[in-house]
Amino acid sequence: MLTRCFWLVQLPVDEIQVERVNVFLQTVREQTANFGFKLVGAILLWIIGQWLIKKGIKLLSRLLKRQNIDITLIAYLTNFLIVSLKIILIVAILGYFGIETTSFAALLAAAGIAIGAAWGGLLANFAAGGFLVLFTPFAVGDFISAAGVTGAVEEIGLFVTTINTLDNVRTIVGNNKIFGDNIQNYSANPYRRVDLVAQLSHSTNHQEAIALLKQKLSTIANVMEEPVPTVEILEFNLAGPVLAVRPYCNNEYYWQVYFDTNKLIQETFGEAGYPVPEQHYVVRGLDKVNS
Repeated sequence: MLTRCFWLVQLPVDEIQVERVNVFLQTVREQTANFGFKLVGAILLWIIGQWLIKKGIKLLSRLLKRQNIDITLIAYLTNFLIVSLKIILIVAILGYFGIETTSFAALLAAAGIAIGAAWGGLLANFAAGGFLVLFTPFAVGDFISAAGVTGAVEEIGLFVTTINTLDNVRTIVGNNKIFGDNIQNYSANPYRRVDLVAQLSHSTNHQEAIALLKQKLSTIANVMEEPVPTVEILEFNLAGPVLAVRPYCNNEYYWQVYFDTNKLIQETFGEAGYPVPEQHYVVRGLDKVNS
């Protein structure tokens, strides 16, 4: 009799537990499906948002180029907009998931302050990049020497400037380091002077050598007629007088004129039969010195 009563009481309890388990599993399935839909939606939002940002930046870049705005300023602005729009996109996706974006924005601001305090150099590079764009000591494509790096400017970014060196090495330099150092812009002026030297021997007629070089420098391709190339005695050493050979050319032809002038010096002196410069020393015996 007691056993029969026990089963009558036990049966409803088991049914309640099974019902609770079923409700729990149903809730898990619903939440999983809901999260899956949101995850897929977030991925689609990210892909579409990235595509729209890319297209929008390209369109803006074209419009700015049509207005003849400097390419350096365009690159700086587009980089800034890309970073800003991606942050907005991330905040929007978090809001789609139901995360409180105002709290996230406050957290992001606090994190920015903390990062700024810890990485003051990063903010300094950012500020220096703005000054480089504002004062334009150089532009993209210019050949410069700054912060110990010499080469062509490929990009002026938010924090760094990319320079391709003469040996084709891509070098990344912090904007603050460039802005705080001396900057030599070889592309700012329309032409440059090529500085070379030519060694003569003591027995060589320097006036004849100067006249020959002045005559033949004009035959080198891309050497400018004005200013007139300079050939004068620069200094003297143990081998003889040293001539300064200085033609002028446009920036794009610098290295061509540089190498061609060196070849011209060698060929001209060889054809003229000038002796090879040699250093001469006089050695005196001790007996002669003492006497």
